[in-house]
Amino acid sequence: MGVSDTKLSSKIYTALVFAFLFAPIVILLVFSFNESKSLSVFSGFSLKWYKELFNDRITLEALKNSIVLAISATAISTVMGTAAAIGINRLRNKWHKAAMNTVTNIPMVNPDIITGISMMLVFVFVGRLFGAATSLNFGTLLIAHVTFCTPYVILQVLPKLRQMDSALIEAAQDLGCTATRAFFKVTLPTILPGVITGAIMAFTLSLDDFVISYFTSGPDMQTLPIHIYSMTKKTVTPKMYALATIIFFVTLALLVLNNLTDSDDDNNIRKNGKNVNKTSSLKSRQLKKRVFALFVVVVILVSMCLTCTIGEKELVLNVYNWGEYISDGSEDTYDTIKEFEIWYEKTYGKKVRVNYTTFSSNEDMYSKISSGAVSYDVIIPSDYMIARMANEGMLLPLNYDNIPNYQYIDEDFKHLYYDPQGQYTVPYAYGVIGIIYNANVVDPADAKDWDLMWNEKYANNILQFNNSRDAYGVAMYKLGLDVNSTDKATWDEAHQELLIQRPLVKSYVMDEIYNMMESGEAAIGAYYAGDYFTMVDAQAEDVDLQFYYPERTNYYVDAMCIPSCCENKELAEIFINFMLSEDAAVANAEYTYYASPNRIVYENETYIENMGEEVMDILYRHSGNFAENYEKNAYRSLSPEMLDYINSKWETLKIN
Repeated sequence: MGVSDTKLSSKIYTALVFAFLFAPIVILLVFSFNESKSLSVFSGFSLKWYKELFNDRITLEALKNSIVLAISATAISTVMGTAAAIGINRLRNKWHKAAMNTVTNIPMVNPDIITGISMMLVFVFVGRLFGAATSLNFGTLLIAHVTFCTPYVILQVLPKLRQMDSALIEAAQDLGCTATRAFFKVTLPTILPGVITGAIMAFTLSLDDFVISYFTSGPDMQTLPIHIYSMTKKTVTPKMYALATIIFFVTLALLVLNNLTDSDDDNNIRKNGKNVNKTSSLKSRQLKKRVFALFVVVVILVSMCLTCTIGEKELVLNVYNWGEYISDGSEDTYDTIKEFEIWYEKTYGKKVRVNYTTFSSNEDMYSKISSGAVSYDVIIPSDYMIARMANEGMLLPLNYDNIPNYQYIDEDFKHLYYDPQGQYTVPYAYGVIGIIYNANVVDPADAKDWDLMWNEKYANNILQFNNSRDAYGVAMYKLGLDVNSTDKATWDEAHQELLIQRPLVKSYVMDEIYNMMESGEAAIGAYYAGDYFTMVDAQAEDVDLQFYYPERTNYYVDAMCIPSCCENKELAEIFINFMLSEDAAVANAEYTYYASPNRIVYENETYIENMGEEVMDILYRHSGNFAENYEKNAYRSLSPEMLDYINSKWETLKIN
């Protein structure tokens, strides 16, 4: 191979690497300007999603939280990291220095999930030790971020200290400088590029962190990565592409600044003669200008954030709900949280701030509340989890005098098995699991009961639930077994049925089903009826999604409850009552596409007209005999021993 061929191959290889790295970013950028929600078809240029982004109060609040946290963590970790680097550099014993370097590197090499869980346990322990109502808050999140940011600052500052001529400090002190003055006049200007680089790294790492933040954040502080992760009930909307595009260019600007400042003093220690002072002076002035510009930007951002947060004293309500499970004001819809805050101030003459955070599963919600790490006032779990929490004393009885709108809840949804005495719950939404299929791929004659999920004609086109309870439930409904059986042999039989299905399954999914069904990547999947309509709204042109209910399937209810950790029970009950009011209840039902047990909703003529005949027929098909079907087919809370047995078999199924 000739030299020219080698150069050509190198260029092609480099181009492929860059394409692999940056193609996803380019696609994200392009589709942030797409007129429609489609991920595969560009239907026209529009700034629609940027407008949606700046009208999304919850997302902007999460962004503000992330910026405040990142700036705070950066400021503290930069000071601590610089001081620590100077201390390490001054150590003369090589073993001591090696030990300190090793300790410093631990937060960087330790898996984030281990760091997050361990820090959460420490914060919970300390919180309980001092009798705190909630152990996790902005302070704990800040401590966690400072912990993992500081080592990166040390890593950037230490090389600059090693490059610096120690004789410069001695010369400054000989000329009359104190140690402090010598530091600010000599040491700091010399190591400033490393300090700035460390600060930029700390800022970007803090802004981007999810895992550690997830385990150490409280209800008062939802960061942007956590907010995006929580969007699991529906597919992530293109307004997140718009936000990601903005963040990308901000990060790119920081990286350019980083490279500029990092290269400014590369030649200082190599130059000699009379040009040394001139060059150093010029570089120092350039660095000072850039640092000053960065400082101004930071001050402006902090001022903007503080302007948004500082105000008169207000009540605080912490609400914990599923992701994308409330009307949030996007696309000019009703903003339930904002409207409650306005209504409460008009009605009671006091300001209230709702900290609205989300969870991705009942188990996530349960583990966070049972740990005692956080305190919430209103939660919206599913039926079987409500039964478990009530049995464990984790729910407070409701004062229904504060919830007069409870009278509009259909009698079919009161006193169900998870709350037989009607003490703890107010039903929020309900649904039934069905099968979604692409009619352009699947023969309608094959769309029968659960058999479609085992049809060999559609091998590698079938999606199965990626959680043990629903996956085994599908097999049990197909075989006519009891989904709440306490007999291990029954679960073994369902396990064998899933083993038969496994070669046909394309993937085990939860929220991933949206993009896979909408794009036509898969043709068959079981999911919740309300989410089917969300997929239809975003399906590609060559996809024709249809839906049907198997004869036996899961019926479920999600209900509003007040956990025992609640700090303002009366305010929580007022919020629940507001959620049952006509405007809020109708808007939430329209936004989520889930059936409502509230008569104000399903008898509302505007709601019926907006939803359409097909939607109403599917969502409310079982309303007449819901209680009877629910008692037969709903999941019940199982014993910990049985859950362990099921989960162990489930992991075996997926691993093998």
